[in-house]
This record gives sequence, C-alpha cells and structure tokens, in this order.
Amino acid sequence: MIQTVVKRDGRIVGFNEEKIVTAIRKAMLHTDKGEDIHLIQQITDHVSFHGKPQMTVENIQNAVEIELMKSKRKDVAKAYIAYRNQRSIARKAKTRDMFLEIINVKSNDITRENANMNADTPAGMMMKFASETTKPFVDDYLLSEESREAVKNNYLHIHDKDYYPTKSLTCCQHPLDNILNHGFTAGHGSSRPAKRIETASVLACISLETAQNEMHGGQAIPAFDFYLAPYVRLSFIEEVKALEDLNGENYAHLYNKVFDDYLPKPLDSLKGETRVVQHAINKTVARVHQAMEAFIHNMNTIHSRGGNQVVFSSVNYGTDTSAEGRCVMRELLKSTYNGVGNGETAIFPIQIWKKKRGVNYLPDDRNYDLYEFACQVTARRFFPNFLNLDATFNQSDDWCVDDPKRYLHEVATMGCRTRVFENRFGPKTSVGRGNLSFSTINIVRLAIECMDVKNKEERINKFFAKLDYMLDVTANQLNERYDFQKTAYAKQFPLLMRSLWLGADKLNPDDTIESIINQGTLGIGFIGLAECLKALIGQHHGESGEAQELGLKIVSYMRNRVNEYSEKFHHNYSLLATPAEGLSGKFTKIDRKAFGVIEGVTDRDYYTNSNHVPVYYKCSARHKAEIEAPYHEMTRGGHIFYVEIDGDATHNPQVIMNVVDMMDHYNMGYGSVNHNRNRCMECGYENADAHLEECPKCHSHYIDRLQRITGYLVGTTDRWNSGKLAELNDRVTHIEGRENNE
Repeated sequence: MIQTVVKRDGRIVGFNEEKIVTAIRKAMLHTDKGEDIHLIQQITDHVSFHGKPQMTVENIQNAVEIELMKSKRKDVAKAYIAYRNQRSIARKAKTRDMFLEIINVKSNDITRENANMNADTPAGMMMKFASETTKPFVDDYLLSEESREAVKNNYLHIHDKDYYPTKSLTCCQHPLDNILNHGFTAGHGSSRPAKRIETASVLACISLETAQNEMHGGQAIPAFDFYLAPYVRLSFIEEVKALEDLNGENYAHLYNKVFDDYLPKPLDSLKGETRVVQHAINKTVARVHQAMEAFIHNMNTIHSRGGNQVVFSSVNYGTDTSAEGRCVMRELLKSTYNGVGNGETAIFPIQIWKKKRGVNYLPDDRNYDLYEFACQVTARRFFPNFLNLDATFNQSDDWCVDDPKRYLHEVATMGCRTRVFENRFGPKTSVGRGNLSFSTINIVRLAIECMDVKNKEERINKFFAKLDYMLDVTANQLNERYDFQKTAYAKQFPLLMRSLWLGADKLNPDDTIESIINQGTLGIGFIGLAECLKALIGQHHGESGEAQELGLKIVSYMRNRVNEYSEKFHHNYSLLATPAEGLSGKFTKIDRKAFGVIEGVTDRDYYTNSNHVPVYYKCSARHKAEIEAPYHEMTRGGHIFYVEIDGDATHNPQVIMNVVDMMDHYNMGYGSVNHNRNRCMECGYENADAHLEECPKCHSHYIDRLQRITGYLVGTTDRWNSGKLAELNDRVTHIEGRENNE
C-alpha cells in the first residue's frame, strides 16, 4: 500500500489518493462518455493498495495508465496520456521561453538583472543559463519549506541564490600586504613577492580578479595607500641605484632619506646629490603614475566569472600620511581625473576616500590638500565616494595616529555600501573579512497586507507582528545557508582561504572553513521603507515627522532583533540597507499584480532602496541628510547617502565638500554625489550637458548617460533593468529648490 510519495522536486510527502481521483475525473470529462464514478474508485483503490510503500509521482501515474488501458474506457486512457504530456510540456515551457530570451538577446529584467554583466556575450549567456536553472534547484533542495514559501510569496529575496550550491561567500576586504610580501599560489603557477611599484599594482589586480572567481560578491582593498606605499620607496631606491651605475658613485646613504613629499621638479638649477635625489623622485613619480594608470585600466578590462564581467572592485584610501602613501594617492587621483582610453570615466574600481579629522579633513591636516583634490576628482568622475571615519559607529578605541598599521582599526567599505567592522569572534576590523551572505525582506508587502485595518494603532501592530515573523524566517534561512557554507573545504577557495580571509593561514587544504568564517557577517536587508510608510500611514519619512518617527521605530526594531539573532545563533548578524538593483523592480511587479496599483506604493516600477527618501521627492540636500542620517547608525551591515546635483560639477568641487560636511555634521557613515555625465559610446567624449544629442568630437549620436546604479557606475544604461531605468528617470536634484513640506 502506498504511504509516501516522492515529488518531482525531491520532497517526500504523504500519499493522498484524492489526487488520483481528480486526475482520472479530469480525463473522463474530456471524453464523450463522461464520468464513471465506480471505475474511478476501482482504479484508485487498486493503485493505492497494490503500490509500494513509497513511490514517485511518475510511477503512480504509470500505474494509473496501465489500469485505464486494462479497462473498457480506452478513451479515458488516451485522454489521461494526452493530459500527462501537456503537463510535461507546460513544465518545460517556462525554461524554454527563458532560454530563448537569452539566446535571442532580449533586453529584459532576466538578462539585465546585473548591470555590470554583459549577458549578450557567449560567456554572459552561459552565466545566465546556469543562473536561471540553478535557482529552482536551490528552491527545491536547499531551502527549508518556511524559506521557500517566503520567497515564493514575495516576502523574501535571497541574494546570489544561483551561487548558493557553490558554498561561496559574498565579499572580502583583501589584506593585500599578505600578497605583496609573500606572493601567492592560486591554481596553476605562483606569484613572487613584489619588489617595485609596477609589480605591486599588478598583484593588486590579480588578487582582486582571482578572488572574484572564488566569490559571488565584490572585492575590496581596505588600505590601498598603506599597502602600496613601501613599493614607492623601493622604486625610488631602484632609481638611485641606476644613477649609481651611471655616475660611478655610492649613494647608499640616500636610500632611506626622509622626504616630506614626492613632487616632480625641473632639474635645471640643481646640482650634486640634490640633483640626484630630485631625478630619482621624478622618475619614481612617473613610475607610480604609470602603475596607477595600469591598475585602473586593468580593473576596467580584466574579466572574471567566466569572462562576462569586469571585477566588482573597490579601493579604500586617504589616511596614510607618509610621503610614499601620499604619492600613491595623488597619482591614483590624477589617473582617475584624466580618465581611461579616450578619456572616459573609469567604471571600476569604486574609490572610497576615508575621511578623518586630524588626518585629512581640516585645513591644517597633513592630507587636506589630497582631500581637496579628491573632491575635485569626484566632481568630474563620480569617484571617490566618502567614508566618514569620524562617525561614532565607525570609530575604534585601538586607532592611534602614530600607529603605522592604524588601517587595521579603520572601517573600510565595499563601494556598493556593504560594511564589515564589528566582530564577536575576533578583532574589530574590516581587514580579511567580509559578508558571508544576505537576504532582503519586502517590508512593503507586509505593510500592504495591513492596509485593510482601519484603526491606525491596530494596523501598525499587525505590521510589526508580520515583520517579527519574517525576521525570524530570514534569520533562520541565513543560519541554514551558513551551515551549508561552512562544510566547504579550504581547497575550494585556493586564494581566499589561503591568503585573504582572517585566520586562513591556519587551514590545511582538506580542512573545512567552519573554524574561521564566523568572523564574517550575515546580513538581513530591507527595501522600500518609504512605500512601507505610505501604505501604513499615507506619508513617507521625507514628508512628515510622524512618518519619520515610525520609520525609525521600524528600523530600530529590526536592528534590535538582529542583535538578538547574533546572541541566539552565535553569528555576526547585521542589518543592511539593501543595495537593491534587479530586486527593486521585481518585488514591485509581483506586488502590483497581487494588490493592484496603490498610490505612492505600487504606482511606480520600483521600490525605493532601503531607507532612502524617494528619488522623486523634491527636497534640499540638508533635509535629505536630516531624514536619512539616523538610519546609518542602525544599519551596520551597510548604508549610503546620495545627493543629486545638476549641471557640470567639474567646476564646482565645493559642492562635494559641502556634502562631506553634511555627512560629518549629521554623523553619517558613507555617501557621495550624483551628477550629469554624458558619454559618447563611439569615441569616449564626456560632458555634462543636460540634453546632449550629438557628440561634438566625432558627431556620433550614440550618447549614453553615465550614472550610478546602486553604488557603482555603469558605462551604459542599456544594461539597466526596467525598474532601475524608471528610478533613474524619476531622480530629482537636491541642492536647490524648496522643500515639499515647507
């Protein structure tokens, strides 16, 4: 007798004979003779009692077919077989249609899920084929029933679900000194330690690219200036030694001569050792500049992940006050300002200036001149973004200005916004750590489901009850994914688990990574606070004090629950202001289909990212800062603040400095400025005209708007999905204009 059934997705469920009854009845209703209740029950009983204790769905259906063929109703057997075939075709149709859209280079939200990926190339197609077929496998075999239902019903999104079976981690802040000082082996061949700035630059690229192939998220260098500074001095010594050979002199006493800065100067009036030193400095600066140029060029051309996208890379810098560190920063900024190729803006790496009082923020600070230059570069090239080390939650008691390795106690971030700093299981640092995985809750849908409650207090209470449940589901899902990730072997990640992750040097190739990855974070994200508030009380947090109060209550509640999960599961859980890209439109599309068009909630093609004031809401930059700032302290998993400006910012770097001042004043952690930048896709010409139709350089009409999507730049909006394109078109400027609520 049949007791359990193995479904097509591998799940085992209890046997239900009514499913057989229903299937036979449907077949009979498609015949001329109609229904025969006696025969239905006879065949159902025979199959049920003569079957094995556990059978697959296919075997049960085969048994039904055989019994129908034995009966006098051959017409029913024929209809039943036809029905089975139709169901089989229907199951395959979705996959077929999706594959055809990829094959035919259709521009849709499947092929434009990630704007950094060119899904039209052969390698990009292969990635999408693999991605779209892997996700159902994860749903069927790796998720709990609770998580699967949350995803299916649009309450939860599991980021990088296609990478779930690989056990890979999200991102890492590279301790580049390990690579530069010791070299590394990753797969075939070895790399020797660096001895000059050019080699150091190349190894930095290789480290980022190699790790990108082992992970599903971004790669970052937390202290680019500190790591490369020693190789400026080594290159200077090389230049001095070359002059020793040329002049037949011994200049060993100049090798470690202390400089205030590396500034190129004319040699005309210089003589003796002064001329020697300046000549070596000039040559060294030229080499550093070429190395930085090469670094930026490589990060925009080296492909990873099967060859379909450049490395999602970030570099943090700004606090090394040594002459060598300053030289690295200056030449990196110069190269960024000049652009790559035909002068176009570099998309990667995302550059992040670490702002710190006493180091680079005030006029008397050692690196203030470089800070001013960084603002000038941002005004033209979007980067660097700005990380506020003076924010109360970004500080460490172990940081000391006299510590040559103070970068170990400085927070660093991924360009998109991901932040890792606090650590329950090791040092408070960003270096050698990253996010393990993250998932995002659709708080808008939770709010929509409460809109039918007329009493406001009861409506909000119902929302919090729903939110509480979904937080539990998400925390459990992340814990389950962690339990799966920790079973991976160190040898599966030959660079990450040998040279990069904190504690990796203690692992043998056949050890699991369980003992060290708990120093990473598990992120619980959220999207659409603005739409959530509109659904609950009719206004978003930019519009009213009441909405802001409720918004802070919601995010504070999530933060407190996340802290509880850290205690319960013994992980580094963190709350993330999700950098939603494809997700911003996906959630909305499904919710609109279920609930219709709701003004201020589902009436646009996207939900507002995390806790941001909606992009369409006209207000001043200061008002936006006042509203968004309190959320930064709560979202320790990552956050960002944006200001939109119009016109050509190239001639107005002061506006960038004003935004950094606001970040400082309002205790915000990370932010930047968006502005106009047109790019000719034929010759690379760029300007900031509001409506550029024809390139003044080559007269091409193939003009694209260079814009930021979720923290990173995209060289063409052709790869943006429909939700993010709609958001881009809705963006308004913040510097000028009256508040909506004034």
